[in-house]
Parts: sequence; C-alpha cells; structure tokens
Amino acid sequence: MVEQPGRFRNIAFSRPLNLAGLVDYQEGTVVSRTLAQGKNVSITLFAFARGEEVSAHTSPGDALVYVLEGEAEITIGEEKMKVKTGEAVVMPAGIPHALYAEKSFKMLLAVVFNP
Repeated sequence: MVEQPGRFRNIAFSRPLNLAGLVDYQEGTVVSRTLAQGKNVSITLFAFARGEEVSAHTSPGDALVYVLEGEAEITIGEEKMKVKTGEAVVMPAGIPHALYAEKSFKMLLAVVFNP
C-alpha cells in the first residue's frame, strides 16, 4: 500500500477494492477507518455493530451516507428514515442528525465542508 501525503490513506491505490471488506464488525462498538481527511473533505468507512449509535450532533459540512451493507436508521432533524444497502442520504450541514444500528451495517461517510 502506497500512501500519498494530503490524499487518500489507509487504502490501496491502483486496484479494485471491496469497501465493505475494509472494516469489520466488532460487538459493542463502532469501527471506523479514515480514508481521507482535509480542510474541505473527510471520507471515512464505518462498521456499526447491532445496537450501536452515533447520538444527535451537527456538522459544519454536508454529510453523504452511503450504506454498503445492512440497514441504518438515520434521524435528520425530527425525521427518521431507514436506509439500506445501496442507498444514500445527505445530512445537511447545521441540522442535527443521528445514526442507529437496529441491525449491523457498514457505511461510507463523505463530508464536504464549505471552503
């Protein structure tokens, strides 16, 4: 694996990748793997074990959740929704949002910050 400063990290370059296979479930916790972190963007993989959650919070950037495996319950403001494998939802900047794993799920989170 070759990492390049200021770009992607913790991920192989120039080869096909199974993103869901890059994070594993661990009972009683949320596992994360940061793929990119910068002033304008953050990209992270997550594996939520059943019953785990991220409580309501806000972000200064718009956050795209893409469910790689399983199903998530996502709350944005007062609205709750189910998002399953292959689906995505954008959580707008400044609006409280939360995620809950009724069942285990994996997701790719991309946050875009206003420069």
